[in-house]
Amino acid sequence: MEDAYARSVSEVLDFFGVDSSKGLTDFQVSQHARLYGKNVLPEEERTPFWKLVFKQFDDLLVKILIAAALVSFLLALINGETGLIAFLEPSVILMILAANAAVGVITETNAEKALEELRAYQADIATVLRNGCFSILPATELVPGDIVEVSVGCKIPADMRMIEMLSGQLRVDQAILTGESSSVEKDLESTIATNAVYQDKTNILFSGTVVVAGRARAVVIGVGANTAMGSIRDSMLRTDDETTPLKKKLDEFGTFLAKVIAGICVLVWIVNIGHFRDPAHGGFLRGAIHYFKIAVALAVAAIPEGLPAVVTTCLALGTKRMARLNAIVRSLPSVETLGCTTVICSDKTGTLTTNMMSVSKICVVHSIKNGPEVAEFGVSGTTYAPEGFIFDNTGVQLEFPAQLPCLLHIAMCSALCNESLLQYNPDKGNYEKIGESTEVALRVLAEKVGLPGFDSMPSALNMLSKHERASYCNHYWENQFKKVSVLEFSRDRKMMSVLCNHKQMEIMFSKGAPESIISRCTNILCNNDGSTIPIDATLRAELDSRFNSFAGKETLRCLALALKIMPMGQQTLSFDDEKDLTFIGLVGMLDPPREEVRNAMISCMTAGIRVIVVTGDNKSTAESVCRKIGAFDHLVDYVGHSYTAAEFEELPGTQQTMALQRMALLTRVEPSHKRMLVEALQNQNEVVAMTGDGVNDAPALKKADIGIAMGSGTAVAKSASDMVLADDNFATIVAAVAEGRAIYNNTKQFIRYMISSNIGEVVCIFVAAVLGIPDTLAPVQLLWVNLVTDGLPATAIGFNKPDSDVMKAKPRKVSEAVVSGWLFFRYLVIGAYVGLATVAGFIWWFIYSETGPKLPYTELMNFDTCPTRETTYPCSIFEDRHPSTVAMTVLVVVEMFNALNNLSENQSLLVIPPWSNLWLVASIILTMLLHILILYVPPLSTLFSVTSLSWNEWAVILYLSFPVIIIDEVLKFFSRNSHGIRFNFRFRRYDALPKKELRDK
Repeated sequence: MEDAYARSVSEVLDFFGVDSSKGLTDFQVSQHARLYGKNVLPEEERTPFWKLVFKQFDDLLVKILIAAALVSFLLALINGETGLIAFLEPSVILMILAANAAVGVITETNAEKALEELRAYQADIATVLRNGCFSILPATELVPGDIVEVSVGCKIPADMRMIEMLSGQLRVDQAILTGESSSVEKDLESTIATNAVYQDKTNILFSGTVVVAGRARAVVIGVGANTAMGSIRDSMLRTDDETTPLKKKLDEFGTFLAKVIAGICVLVWIVNIGHFRDPAHGGFLRGAIHYFKIAVALAVAAIPEGLPAVVTTCLALGTKRMARLNAIVRSLPSVETLGCTTVICSDKTGTLTTNMMSVSKICVVHSIKNGPEVAEFGVSGTTYAPEGFIFDNTGVQLEFPAQLPCLLHIAMCSALCNESLLQYNPDKGNYEKIGESTEVALRVLAEKVGLPGFDSMPSALNMLSKHERASYCNHYWENQFKKVSVLEFSRDRKMMSVLCNHKQMEIMFSKGAPESIISRCTNILCNNDGSTIPIDATLRAELDSRFNSFAGKETLRCLALALKIMPMGQQTLSFDDEKDLTFIGLVGMLDPPREEVRNAMISCMTAGIRVIVVTGDNKSTAESVCRKIGAFDHLVDYVGHSYTAAEFEELPGTQQTMALQRMALLTRVEPSHKRMLVEALQNQNEVVAMTGDGVNDAPALKKADIGIAMGSGTAVAKSASDMVLADDNFATIVAAVAEGRAIYNNTKQFIRYMISSNIGEVVCIFVAAVLGIPDTLAPVQLLWVNLVTDGLPATAIGFNKPDSDVMKAKPRKVSEAVVSGWLFFRYLVIGAYVGLATVAGFIWWFIYSETGPKLPYTELMNFDTCPTRETTYPCSIFEDRHPSTVAMTVLVVVEMFNALNNLSENQSLLVIPPWSNLWLVASIILTMLLHILILYVPPLSTLFSVTSLSWNEWAVILYLSFPVIIIDEVLKFFSRNSHGIRFNFRFRRYDALPKKELRDK
């Protein structure tokens, strides 16, 4: 029943054909079960395992690598090659791809857990009226029309319409659904609000929420997927995972690289068509196959096989650093996404605030000797921990607050007129509440006031264990005053009272809404001497003024406290006793902002990140919190910056677009609004981070570019998020953003390093093919260079220190190419040199080396005709392993020097020396040791078709390799001094990574 909240009790009961005094019959239960289904969240269809596996290979670069591996495998079979070396290359490629696929499958499997954990918020049992009898049944057996009784502590088993109140009031904590900081009072009246949100439906009990006060009966109106919890599940199912900015750039780069590779491979093959018939190949077909193998080798050279592994490793290193900052990353790519976040949509309750109601102000009458003199006290402490101090209106801390009469009686009343519990949880290491958050705030206040008569009181209390300290003062008052009778809170009175006995004296303590309590007071307690004096109109007006200031300007939730001396021996209370009260004081409480949030807000503004506060609370309360945390510091007025969800939805499309660009606060929201906000911002090309902790936040967390859950939040929110804040601190997000930006900068550096290295390998193979000289490098050697000698330094580049001004720059645009314009030109130059130096090392051995044959260059170019003519040297010289070993070693050493170039994009090595990143130095040393290992250990040297080198050969290798540093220093000089103006003019419009629209919505 969709509109039960707008119907009367009788209309709802008639709709389901149920008698509220008897409940459903067995026949009706079976009929409704068939009609409406079971009260369980249905399991969604899981993606078959084989589909998850195949999905990991749905990438163009991966497909090219698979094709290269298969072609290499087939060519080895066609040529009759056998042994490990023949099949090493395809085997290694396939193993790498299998490892990457495994990581992908594990990540996607974990993502489905959020939906499963929603079921934990469904109640297990329910007290149901059927066939005229109450019985306890599994909640899964409930059907619409069932009459259910709920009381304090009950988890609501389904969506239900209130039909009967069995106590003075019923209050429900629905924070997991709406994010409201305080419990909601429920009633029986139908709601007339148009476009009613969850907060407006005060006669509906929502599944998964918890009763914190009172007892009532209700009729089930929705089960399973047709509940508030079910709509959250549906919203999560409709949410597709967003591709991260870096993933998009790498995908674009892959597409671009694939086209370039295909073009070069075809070009190499066409250029050598004239050589297909060379006698050395033994026929046209074999010649074609030979050059096809070269094309395959070129494809292997051009694709940075190690790139996915290096990106993953760098992000993983970033997550370790972020974990030390209390930011636990669940999704690796989200680390980088943080770096380009432009908008943070932050939940107010529990994220910007502590979600722990605390008394922050106390107002008492000090004296009336010289006219009404009202005193205000401030209270520190923002959690349920009994830690904090009382300050007078000048900011001076009171050493012994309990010595002041009004504060002492406020502590008594707070402890006795109270139904809640405060206890210490050693497992979680924090203080927890049971009951109404406002009542717990009063218990904490009683602990902060302390006890009278002990000079050593504050220090003595601190010596107690945390378990004893939790309610020590409250227990003291409960032992001193024996509770005799209680008048529960009711909506019409707006107050509660408790009768206590103390040393043969009967005292009634009352607390409630200030307007209700003050109107019933005839006397007032003075704080200066503890005297009781009659209250007059002037004093009453002054108290009303302070109450209006607390509730209006400061948006505090206010309670007034009072007492009354009762006749001796009285054992019961009636409503008539609640008059002629003595006013004690007024307390103002709030869900306090976290202390660190203001500085975090300033950092966000400096970094060009906009913060939008999103909450289920009312507008005035939220605006007050925003003022305190600095979210409104940059605003003159709030018009056009603060909206309720209903106000925003009513705006025309163009005005909504304008509002989104200026919005700083959105109030009275429900889950669908949060998801709508994220989508609308994403449509404006914003990169959105959404914070939250409740079940209600899960769909928006999943939809956002990066979902950030609170460590103390629900399991559903954590599972739907990309990152969890262990300390629930908004300020941690800012530190994580700085880390994310640094990680992206380092990621850019190692991608550029790998690209320039791979350009070098392509140039090497292409030039050798064009010159018609023997193959400079075997495919297995290229694979070794790409995986080991490229991978280790590239990973170490991830340890480059972040720039000092990383949080002073505006967020980078998501469409920004990883390598573009002038930079692409730079890396083409470096890559060209790497390739030419490698070919030069190969040719040097044949022509100039003391241990080589010292052939004329023409002989080297005509190597393929050697068997058909007379020569002064054996043709087997072209199969010697020395030249390819020299070429491979030049390639390795030149890339080690090139790794040093990537310590910074534009800074010289004289400014940022190699030892600024010791990990990079260590990786270079380790890479060279591994390379020396395969050169000088026989089984490995045979496997990689290499041999040992002489000192003379090593000297030539260093001469050929070192100039790469000089070339890059010159290019960096141009970058620093002219910003590449001459080159930028030519390349500005041509990005190495093709740009496309950010989103296609």
